[in-house]
Parts: sequence; structure tokens; C-alpha cells
Amino acid sequence: MAHATVETTGIATPSDSAAAIKIRGLRKSFDGRLVLDGIDLDVPPGRIVSIIGQSGGGKTTLMRCVNLLEQPEDGSIEINGEAIFAKGAVTCKDLAKLRQRVGMVFQRFNLFPHLTAVENVILAQMHAAAVGEREAVERAVRLLTRVGLIHRATAYPERMSGGEQQRVAIARALALAPTVLLFDEPTSALDPESTGEVLRVMRELARDGMTMIIVTHELPFAREVSDWVVFIDGGRIIEQGPAAEVLDNPREPRTAAYVARYARPA
Repeated sequence: MAHATVETTGIATPSDSAAAIKIRGLRKSFDGRLVLDGIDLDVPPGRIVSIIGQSGGGKTTLMRCVNLLEQPEDGSIEINGEAIFAKGAVTCKDLAKLRQRVGMVFQRFNLFPHLTAVENVILAQMHAAAVGEREAVERAVRLLTRVGLIHRATAYPERMSGGEQQRVAIARALALAPTVLLFDEPTSALDPESTGEVLRVMRELARDGMTMIIVTHELPFAREVSDWVVFIDGGRIIEQGPAAEVLDNPREPRTAAYVARYARPA
């Protein structure tokens, strides 16, 4: 997919003319240590943006700020044109609804172990979105079919592979009808076959216009799935651009050093 770009302080960024996510001047500290230091980022609708960088560099914190699982200290965040954080204060009036619109798929799946795959997807709807049981069941069946797991609907997480659990987690997030999905290291615990299964689902979501932000250390995965890659180091965006450009021909020495270290086969 081609991106429209603008130039901002020498860094090419996706055009913010109709950004699904718009972040300006974002700052966040933990115990006096600055973790995000003036982050500016635009994510156009329907794009897949991967955030890469060393552990502790701020990438997961940035993603968690997008749905206010972490509250920034300064800057602004807009989701589909609506301000959810501005001038040091949360402006979103309903965090529960925000987290339905901006879904999160966690690294370790976070499925309820005592519930089957279909029950995990049903429960999310009934508790988080007050969906009736019949509608929740119908939607769960439809979504498990979409992620290729209807044959595993009655399986418990302990009987499922990591890739299957991750796809159930994706179905659970989709059940709340988000406009944005956030993924925290979605393939780090998976074998190559399971990674391929998750990649297929994410490609289909992209074709359907889902906006996604992915935090990952897996550079071959980022190259395969992403439209745009953002390299963060020391709480700042060092470089960003189309995936092939950043990962194959980085401009900045810090990016090049990181890519040389971590660009191993999936």
C-alpha cells in the first residue's frame, strides 16, 4: 500500500489529513525517568503500523497510551478526530467505550482458562458491551469462523496451540467492534506455523480496513505485515517510513544498528 507523506522536521510521516490516530507531543515518565519524550505520530485509517525498538525504549508504553491504559503527562491523542487526551488531562468521557473502539490483543493472550474458545468471545461482549446472549453467541460463532477456528469452538485454552489462542484473542477483541486494534508482541511466543496463521488473520483484517498498531521485536514479521514502521529509541521516534525502507535501507545509524542486530529469519 502506498502512503501519502508529508515532511515533519525531516522525517517522512503518513499524511494526517484523516488520521485514525493522531498523537502530538506525547510525554510519559515512570519514577522520574522520561519514557516518551515528545512523540508525534499519525496512523491513517486501514494502515498497519509496527513499532520497533529496544526493550525499555518506550514502544509498549506508547501503544498503551493510545487507549489510556497508561495516562500520559503531556501532549494530545485523537482517535478518529475525537480528542481523548489533551493538555495533561484525559478528555475521554467513557474509558470503557474507548477500549471497545480501541481493542487490545495481549502478548500472552489473557484468555480465561476455565472457558472454551467460544465462551471467551461471548463473555467479552456480554460484560464489556452489554450484548444480549443470543447476539453474543451468533457473533462469537461468526468471528471464530472468520479466524479459522470454528472447529475449536469448544476447546479450552490449555488444549489449544499458541497460534490458536492468539486467534481466539483476536476474535474476542473483534467482538467489541473496534475501529483500531493494538497488538503487543503478537507472535513472540509462537512457532513459525502459528505465526503464519496469525499473519493471515491480520492480513484479512487489513483488507477489511482495520487500523492496527503492532509492537514487535520480530523484524521479518514487521516487514511482512506492515505498511509503516516506526523505530523508537530512548523515548523518541528516531526514524519512520514504509516498512521496506526502514528495515532494508535505514537512514539513521541507530536504526541501522538495531536492524542489523535483530533482522533474523522468522
